[in-house]
Amino acid sequence: MNTRQMHSRHFNLASSLCAGGACALLAAQGYASPAAKSTDPAAVTPAAAAAAAAAAAEQNVLRATLPNGLRVIIVRNTLAPVVATSVNYLVGSDEAPPGFPGTAHAQEHMMFRGSPGLSTEQLANISAVMGGDFNANTRESVTQYLFTVPAEDLDVALHIEALRMQGVLDTRQGWDQERGAIEQEVAQDLSNPGYVLYAKIRSIMFSGTVYAHDALGTRASFDKTTAAMLHGFHDAWYAPNNALLIVVGDVELQATLQQVRELFGAIKSKPLPARPQLRLRPLRAQSFSVDTDQPVGTQMIALRTPGLDSADFPALELLSDVLSSHRFDLYGLVPQGKAIDAQFSLDPLPQAGLAYAEVSFAAGADPNALERDVRSILKAVARDGVPPELVEAAKLHERSEAEFQKNSIAGAASVWSDAVALYGLDSPEDDLARIEKVTVADVNRVARRYLDLDHAVSARMVPHGSGRPVAAGSGYGGPESIALGEASSTALPDWAQAALQRLAVPDSTTHPVVSTLANGLTLIVQPEAVSDTVSVYGFIRNRPEMQAPAAQQGVSQLLDLLLPYGSEQLDRVAFEQALDGIGARERAGTEFSLQVLSQDFDRGVQLLADNQLHPALPPQALEVLRGQVSQVVGARNSSPAHLAQHALRESLFPKDDPSLREATPQSVRALGMDQVRAYYRDTFRPDLATIVVIGNITPPQAQATIGKYFGDWSAAGATPQIDLPSVPPNRAALIAVPDDSRIQDQVVLAENLDLTRSDPDYYALSLGSAVLGGGFYSTRFSIDLRKNAGLVYSVGSQLQVGRSRGVYLIDYACDPQNVTRAQEIVVRDLKAMQAQPVGEEELQRVKALLLRRIPLGEASIDDIALGFIHRRDLNLPLDEPISAARRYIALQPLEVQAAFKKWLRPDDLVRVTQGPAPK
Repeated sequence: MNTRQMHSRHFNLASSLCAGGACALLAAQGYASPAAKSTDPAAVTPAAAAAAAAAAAEQNVLRATLPNGLRVIIVRNTLAPVVATSVNYLVGSDEAPPGFPGTAHAQEHMMFRGSPGLSTEQLANISAVMGGDFNANTRESVTQYLFTVPAEDLDVALHIEALRMQGVLDTRQGWDQERGAIEQEVAQDLSNPGYVLYAKIRSIMFSGTVYAHDALGTRASFDKTTAAMLHGFHDAWYAPNNALLIVVGDVELQATLQQVRELFGAIKSKPLPARPQLRLRPLRAQSFSVDTDQPVGTQMIALRTPGLDSADFPALELLSDVLSSHRFDLYGLVPQGKAIDAQFSLDPLPQAGLAYAEVSFAAGADPNALERDVRSILKAVARDGVPPELVEAAKLHERSEAEFQKNSIAGAASVWSDAVALYGLDSPEDDLARIEKVTVADVNRVARRYLDLDHAVSARMVPHGSGRPVAAGSGYGGPESIALGEASSTALPDWAQAALQRLAVPDSTTHPVVSTLANGLTLIVQPEAVSDTVSVYGFIRNRPEMQAPAAQQGVSQLLDLLLPYGSEQLDRVAFEQALDGIGARERAGTEFSLQVLSQDFDRGVQLLADNQLHPALPPQALEVLRGQVSQVVGARNSSPAHLAQHALRESLFPKDDPSLREATPQSVRALGMDQVRAYYRDTFRPDLATIVVIGNITPPQAQATIGKYFGDWSAAGATPQIDLPSVPPNRAALIAVPDDSRIQDQVVLAENLDLTRSDPDYYALSLGSAVLGGGFYSTRFSIDLRKNAGLVYSVGSQLQVGRSRGVYLIDYACDPQNVTRAQEIVVRDLKAMQAQPVGEEELQRVKALLLRRIPLGEASIDDIALGFIHRRDLNLPLDEPISAARRYIALQPLEVQAAFKKWLRPDDLVRVTQGPAPK
């Protein structure tokens, strides 16, 4: 809940150069999106303000405990006609039988395989109809089941959860099928060096205890697990008296509680088994390293700390915030050129926890020297304490974060669930209240006690390339005889039937006010009163690969990294101090943003504009960053993830395509401040910029403030050409990129499309793509690849279309021996879409899914604002989702079939794998 950094306005060098996955890269190429009463702080103490806020929040909260022991908390949030439910069972990997660390995780999976009175197919189809936004997660002490649905479908979500609380099928056949999928999830995580590093740290820190393993589980334990064991686990622990139900959204409190009573009240409570006790062993200092396929390395200093049950935990939260402050010495390693990024984090468990300092470094840097610097900083904190002003800044950020947590319905449900089920509190406000009581002396005391470097674990990830891409053959072989699943007709229970049959254009709750400043800047204002905050989101249409001169690729990355160094008026530290003074989060760039309390909106916008329009761009920082970026670019260009992305682009686009232009160490080292400033002047233009202001503010207030600080922004020179050229059809190719760090293959199948976002066929193709891969079990790819064959953990299909061209992608991860088999199934499903029309019921189900995703897309401040920006970027009307709904309702099966025949070429798919050689 509060184990995060205070704010993250810096631009991370590693993430800026190492976007993961081909889909992320293609998105970067242009296919996917990128008035309240004030309180006088002098008159009211922070503690009193927090108490007043908590009292006001409780007016929209209803709590109850049913006779069977089920605790219920209902929170009214009217941001959108959406509701999120979270059923929290107080059982997790801690309660797994010895030798079977993944039992709770396996049972979480099997909860989606049906219950008495609700088959697997019924559950999948119902969930997809409601928008497909449902999930679950397993932790050490809690397993959570999550739905986010239109408010009118709340009764359906509650029906599902009540049936699953009563019982599950846990059949042998179902487990045999699901075992393959969950083992692919294990392989997916074990193919991530960061996960491997973390898992080893835990095994050392908590050796001989249930905390030595996380909740994931192992292939060996799953191979030994039986369906009967899982059924017994559910029978023992899944009970109303061991559960907490959170409901957040646009609901009537009493009416919702009555629904809960009717559906859950008759479920019987159970006597619960004894829970295991944690007995920690003495810890000795250790060091280890692992290789990573990423172009940057990571150095971690991990420490054992008390858990969530400790009275010291609130002080530890503030200590973590202080150590992560960009005004503190740890992050100070970044502007000194010693590190690329630096942060301090907590990973709390119920009875113990981890704290770790984490710094990243460029390939070729000296990690031993960096480790010594980190240890020296932590040692000084344990000896001398922390700056008192940073403790107060951390508290202010915690207060503002408490308001921002209300800006997402699903996010609020998650925060409430963690506060009550995991932290053992009565509400999220209780966490803030106890943080307010922490003193500087408390923070210094826990620093002395727990920054125990004599018992720390030093863990390091070292960059390691794996080899160049190679052709994987001339074809993927002949067709096999594979029994494919079908999206068959499924009779639904009476309580769910109406949801499937309801196809209606949803009412949007957004009513943006659009204006244009004299300099061409577009301003969109959306008032929202769910919290006392205002958020600003800005976007400048740009494409570095086309706008940067040929020999200056990498200039955009350098500019992004220079922008956090403050403004012409305020240097980096002074700028951070000004943000801390109002508890704001800010970021400058072609994508810029500000999150601030309503009372500080004017000052926040002033700082944002100062950073955005008058950046400091200090020459000494350029000297440091140029060396770092050139090192990272060199390592990136030989990293498996980048090689896979580049190989995909090379196969999809002509040799001279702008998307193939990329930075090299030589191009970065040749850049000077003149080139950076010239790129800034040419790219940062108000006539290509959109600003969205959303929150507790009126349009006139927003217009006046944005005009005051951004009205003098002017454009230099002619408007640049940033739309990519159209491209000829690609040919089929098979490319394998070796990656020694992976035990399974990450697979992308893709082809280019001469399709623009304004083409009427876009909607028919989108509808068909959703039939194939739009939502969990009920889609054809999931039925065939996951549910029936157990070849993958997840599979997705994406239609990414921009102003001038598009790409169709399918992505999945699987064992090397199954790569070709999975591709054959994908191709067969694609050709089936071309050979015959989609069934009426299947198409109706997918239409219902897409229609319900429209209100779900307005269920958070972020989603609303970024949706506006995405539509502006594609030159679409802001209410395009509503017109899309009308089109989806009207589309017929023959139209979807015709679009797939016209646009898709299943035999021209490019396949790029990253990992072991596919078989």
